[in-house]
Amino acid sequence: QVQLVESGGGLVQAGGSLRLSCAASGRTFSSYVMGWFRQAPGKEREFVAAINRSGGRIYYADSVKGRFTISRDNAKNTVYLQMNSLKPEDTAVYYCAVNSGFALVVHPRQYDYWGQGTQVTVSS
Repeated sequence: QVQLVESGGGLVQAGGSLRLSCAASGRTFSSYVMGWFRQAPGKEREFVAAINRSGGRIYYADSVKGRFTISRDNAKNTVYLQMNSLKPEDTAVYYCAVNSGFALVVHPRQYDYWGQGTQVTVSS
């Protein structure tokens, strides 16, 4: 079993930045593909970014490409999402998730464990 705890959300103005963190425990962190998803009220959970075990492969949703950066520090069992140039449409609960495979995958059903989420609100 894997436990994930997200932090770093908050309220920012459009154009601002936030850095989200996801701390993992329960299994060897370096064995996981990690993903970030987000979900706005009334909408489906949406893929944001994924990073492979070593951090050498990264994939972003088109909606965040060029603005968000995913990274990981395996020594700290933590994955990060640096969010710059935030837009009101980025407002959502952001979730960290684990996939136990090797490929970078983008569907929520392909991820096995989820954190509790952290709220990101971007004012217009």
